[in-house]
Amino acid sequence: MSPPPIDGVVAPATPTAVTVATSPRYVEWGPVIAGAVAAAAISFVLLTFGAAIGLSATSAWPDRGISLPVTFILFAIWMALVQAGAFAAGGYIAGRLRGGWEGPLVEHQFRNGAHGLLVWGVGVLIGAVLAAGTIVSTAKTAIESSATVAAGAVARPAGQPGDIMAMTPADYGVDYLFRPGPGPVPAGAALGPPPRAEAMRIMAAALRDHAMTTRDRAYLAQIVSLRTGMAAADAERRVDEAYAEAKAAVAKVREAADRARKAAAIAGFLTAAALAVGLVAACAGAAVGARHREQGTAPKLLFGRDRFW
Repeated sequence: MSPPPIDGVVAPATPTAVTVATSPRYVEWGPVIAGAVAAAAISFVLLTFGAAIGLSATSAWPDRGISLPVTFILFAIWMALVQAGAFAAGGYIAGRLRGGWEGPLVEHQFRNGAHGLLVWGVGVLIGAVLAAGTIVSTAKTAIESSATVAAGAVARPAGQPGDIMAMTPADYGVDYLFRPGPGPVPAGAALGPPPRAEAMRIMAAALRDHAMTTRDRAYLAQIVSLRTGMAAADAERRVDEAYAEAKAAVAKVREAADRARKAAAIAGFLTAAALAVGLVAACAGAAVGARHREQGTAPKLLFGRDRFW
């Protein structure tokens, strides 16, 4: 409404302030993403640093470097510390950057913890994407290397000198099967190339069935006798020894796979426990960041100096 005119002059109207009611934002994704990115970056740097220290402290030579149990213990401690520190910092950033809440104290605390939980979830997803990329790259390199080795083995002409690396436990047994005896090879022995493909199939079937049939044993003994000039009894003994060598190689492979399985299971449990510690740290950090935002205070770090948080 315009004021009354003074001496015939009309005064300008006074503008009226217009207030627009805005609904409160229950989830603020900007602070959540910022805290998650910060947590993922801190975690990546610290884990890389820890991996470098771990590789420098271990050795492939026996009785050198730290042992495997000590390595797992140090790995678990370092993972827990890294997750706690990184997600505490990420949760603190989210709690410090998010807006205030005028509701009850219980609701205020819940929203702080929920933002810390979201920081943890987004950070874990970022870490999972990075880990998946690394695994895919490693698998691709391994597949390409295997394809190169396989292509070289297939392309090798028959009779060309050179050794091919054994790829299955049955290879060593077949090699031993046709190994010449201690004495000179008789003149009547068959000096042509041994039937490795057929012997390999027989040996692989025996390893699969955990026993060699009498027919296959007699046939291999006959081939060995013709190949090396051994007596029938010595050829049968050679077949039994070759089969035992192949079984021992299979047992070693399975033992190594079982050790790798146990190590992977322990690493999985340790990783899950470290992530749980990171979840608690993220929620606690978000609560501390919100409290410092409301009080207008900042933490004192590194000899009492203020930092940007």
